Amino acid sequence: MTLLPVAPWPVLLVLAVGALAAVWWNPSSRSVPGESRATHWRLTGAVVLLGVAALRPAVAGEQVDTTAANLNVYFVVDTTSSIIAEDYGDGRPRIDGVAADISAIAEALPGARYSVVTFDQEARVRLPLTTDTTALDAAVETLLPESYEVSRGTSVSEANDRLKTLLHQADARTPERGRVVFYLGDGEQTAVDPPAPFDIDKRLINGGAVLGYGTTEGGRMKATRSRFDTTRDYIKDPTTGEDARSVISENTLRTIGDQLGLSYLHREAGDAIGPVVDGIDLERFGTSEQIEKQKVIARRELYWPLLLAVAGIAAWEVGAGVTALVQTRRRRGTRP
Repeated sequence: MTLLPVAPWPVLLVLAVGALAAVWWNPSSRSVPGESRATHWRLTGAVVLLGVAALRPAVAGEQVDTTAANLNVYFVVDTTSSIIAEDYGDGRPRIDGVAADISAIAEALPGARYSVVTFDQEARVRLPLTTDTTALDAAVETLLPESYEVSRGTSVSEANDRLKTLLHQADARTPERGRVVFYLGDGEQTAVDPPAPFDIDKRLINGGAVLGYGTTEGGRMKATRSRFDTTRDYIKDPTTGEDARSVISENTLRTIGDQLGLSYLHREAGDAIGPVVDGIDLERFGTSEQIEKQKVIARRELYWPLLLAVAGIAAWEVGAGVTALVQTRRRRGTRP
């Protein structure tokens, strides 16, 4: 058993002694000796239980593998209108696949630091590097495409400069950490000019993949009028008046992969995440001994049953107080 006190033990001891003194030296509760003593013992039990709970006792749980803790993982996500084209799985938007894969990658690389960079007409860091998977989940859940009404065309390499800066900063601050990049998009170039190539030094990238979403048949896109508002209408092709369709460009995605030194994988609903992360060489970022040291034993906390017992005592005391109050009023009501 291990302890992880919520405060230094001398502080907890002083608080416990003070609470016990307040319980036993309370002159207002001496009117009914038998009941008072029983109440004192119950309250004493509550103080002791709270004191033990404050020590946060725990026993060893299952082993947690944190071998990926020496990695920075960068997710570069296409948030142009085409990312909600409905040709992923059974007619779902592509962004559903993007979100599912990000979550699966994070689960496959536990303990790493994650960052999310999105791009449409400009690139933005949606999530700076963090180990907080809750923050990552929140960032993924709020991924929305740009408004098609303000879209003026986007380059598939829009995130080049922002990603390059992040990688250089990471290399300067923590050169011992691996830097893994996942580019998630459909490769559709909507800007007038051809895309500029990614010109990031390949030595700054230690693994990852370019992941493609969509089909050659293409999918329709809901008309997103703002980043937080969608309608049931579909984007229209101005040349035909029919629903516009976005088609994946796998050649473009393969080219991006070549420029970044990464392999390209087409993703469909239900695909396992193994092929996406299997190429990451964890051994390169730490010896076997270091990796074993990074495996930690989870704690199974035992304080919560103690708090339940305290809640039971509190409920008993409240019930006893209410009963005593009702009986007192009844006695007063029956007096002549």
